[in-house]
Amino acid sequence: MALVEATGLHKTYRAGDVSVHAVRGVDFSIESGGFVAFVGPSGSGKSTALNMIGCLDRPTGGTLRVLDTDVASLGRCEAADFRGANLGFVFQDFNLIPVLSAAENIEYPLLMVQNWPVAQRRARVAELLEAVGIADRADKRPDQLSGGQKQRVAVARALASKPKLVLADEPTANLDHVTALRIIDLMKAMRDEFGTTFVFSTHDPRIVDAAEEVFHLEDGRIVDGAGGTA
Repeated sequence: MALVEATGLHKTYRAGDVSVHAVRGVDFSIESGGFVAFVGPSGSGKSTALNMIGCLDRPTGGTLRVLDTDVASLGRCEAADFRGANLGFVFQDFNLIPVLSAAENIEYPLLMVQNWPVAQRRARVAELLEAVGIADRADKRPDQLSGGQKQRVAVARALASKPKLVLADEPTANLDHVTALRIIDLMKAMRDEFGTTFVFSTHDPRIVDAAEEVFHLEDGRIVDGAGGTA
C-alpha cells in the first residue's frame, strides 16, 4: 500500500467573494522510501499539496490517505497528534527556536510533542548530530550557525521522532549552491540510513534532479514535464 494516496484531490480557498482553486482534482501516489518533488511556478498548488499531506490544510474534495489514514476526516487535535506521531517538517527559513542550542532544537519535538524519557532523548540527539555532521556545534544557538548548519539542524529535528514521512517546503531556497547540494545529499543519505520518505515542494532544479519521482503542477493540476496533462 502506498504511503500517500490522493484521488481527485481538491483545495479551494475563499478570498472575499472569490473562490481560489489551488488544487484541482489531482491524483498521485507516493511509495514508502521515496524521494519525491512537487514542482511548478508560484501559485501552481505545490505548497498546498504539501500542506494537505502534512495535515496543515484540509482538502475540500476528493480523498487523501496518509499512512492509511483518511486525513481529511481528522479534527484539529487529531491532526496535531497525527503530525506529532508520524511526520517531520523542514522549512526554507529553518524555523529554529533562537534561544535554544542546536542540540536543544533537535530535542524539542521529543520533549514537547512525544515526551521521550531524558536518556532516550539525549541519545537520539547525539545520534542525529553525528549523522548530520555537526556534533561539534551542539551547544551553538542558531545565530552562531551558518545557513547550511541551521538547515542541518532542521533536518535532524525533522528526523528526531523517527517519522515515516518528512515534508520539506523549499528547503534549499536560502542556501548557496554548494551548501544546497550538500543538504540535498544529506537528506538522501538520511533517507537511505533511516528509511524515511522525503517529499519536497520546490522551485530548485537541484532537488528536481535528485528526486526519484517528480509531480509537475500548473494551475492546480498535475501535468507532464512537457506541459501536457498527465
